[in-house]
Amino acid sequence: MMKRLQVFPLLCISICGFGQIPNFPTASTPSASSIQNYSNQNYSNPARSNFPSVPHGGLYNQKSSQIDQQNMRMVQEDFKRVAQEQEARSKQEEYNRQQATEDSYYNLPSLSGKEGTQAYYDAYTQLALLNTDNYTVSQANFIVENAYYGGKQNFNQFKSGIQKTAKQLLQKMKERKEDTESNTDKNLMIFEYFSKDMKLGGVQHKAYKYDFEDYMGQKDHSKMFVSKLLKTGSGQCHSMPLLYLMLAEEMNTEASLAYAPNHTYIKFLDEEGEWQNAELTNGIFTANSLILESGYIKSEALQNDIYMKSLSKKELLAQFYADLANGYAHKYGMDEFVGKTLDKALEYSPNNIYANQLKSMYQQARLTYVASQLGIKDLENPEELQNIRFYPKALALLQETKAQFNNIDNLGFVMMPEGAYEQWLGNMKGEANRQKSEELAERMRQVNAEKQKQKLQEAQKQKKKESDQSKEKAQYFPIDPKHL
Repeated sequence: MMKRLQVFPLLCISICGFGQIPNFPTASTPSASSIQNYSNQNYSNPARSNFPSVPHGGLYNQKSSQIDQQNMRMVQEDFKRVAQEQEARSKQEEYNRQQATEDSYYNLPSLSGKEGTQAYYDAYTQLALLNTDNYTVSQANFIVENAYYGGKQNFNQFKSGIQKTAKQLLQKMKERKEDTESNTDKNLMIFEYFSKDMKLGGVQHKAYKYDFEDYMGQKDHSKMFVSKLLKTGSGQCHSMPLLYLMLAEEMNTEASLAYAPNHTYIKFLDEEGEWQNAELTNGIFTANSLILESGYIKSEALQNDIYMKSLSKKELLAQFYADLANGYAHKYGMDEFVGKTLDKALEYSPNNIYANQLKSMYQQARLTYVASQLGIKDLENPEELQNIRFYPKALALLQETKAQFNNIDNLGFVMMPEGAYEQWLGNMKGEANRQKSEELAERMRQVNAEKQKQKLQEAQKQKKKESDQSKEKAQYFPIDPKHL
């Protein structure tokens, strides 16, 4: 679920004529008097002071003097180089100190010292190692959820349960003599597993229920997890579609995630090449018109593909990065890890509305912190906010934050109140919609049954043709001995 943070009024400030950031302390440059004058010809190297003196006079003395001067120049050059290197190091160290001081003002304090945050850094690395176009949903999802649990969960145990269910569903299809090669039939089987009670593997399986208590995971973030759905049999529009995709992968069928306001659902192509919308929270198939009836989908949103579009694997991976950032923020708070992770999500899917919303919340948290560091306590006070013009980097951050919120508006996003979302979900449960869903499902079954019948007939014709050809090859005509 997605909820946009309340936006504070942003004051338009001209960037012309602003002051400069107060100067940080700088290292003083050593004066000429503080460094020994190595050009003084009276300088003598202490290491050479115990050498015996050389008699003066003649060609020998002249050569000796030239050698001494050459040695002196080499020593002077060595000391100058050392002094220059030391000065450069001192300047670099001072610059680094200044940068660290400045960063402490313009970045959120790091929370990396808190217990468990390393699991999130490890999860980020693990997601980065995935092939963006060829990874398993179960692995990516497990990486995100396991980070929240401190890296202590067992992936093989998690995946084996999903694989077992997928095999049981395929076996159920065989028992019903359904087409296990049909994308439609396999999706209908998964949909039924979510929406109806059934006997599976000798055990009675109960249909999954929608968990209306804290369904946005604001109090307990684990309410969003597939692992919670598997454990309790109840979930919401975040966990249910992800489990659906995992089962689809294990059954080698095609399905994808799609967004609606505050919501995600499943899309798949039927045998006639038509997209079908599987609404798992209510256990019905929905028409596009029913999704549009929410009243919170603008034409700009459709043009920018933020709603009702099937996500590619790469775009879905962006969702997992956003989930990782959201989990970290819920458990620890906002810091640079959240910003970095959301940047990766937006790199893979720039228009991902979920990631963009989280980025706006991160930007606002960072701006609030920076402003407080600079003595600006109330960003909603126009007079106090004017003081930000004296700090160019803070002013740039203000403009970035405004730009992020403007980007969300330009994508066509409209905030859907929690009450309106619940009402929309309730309306989909209506008997008329359920009846339409049953009719649509039955039509898909009939179309697929007819196609399966045609495939069987074609297979029988092919088999007969091959049999006839085999008989022709096997025929021979004996030769009458009289004709020999």
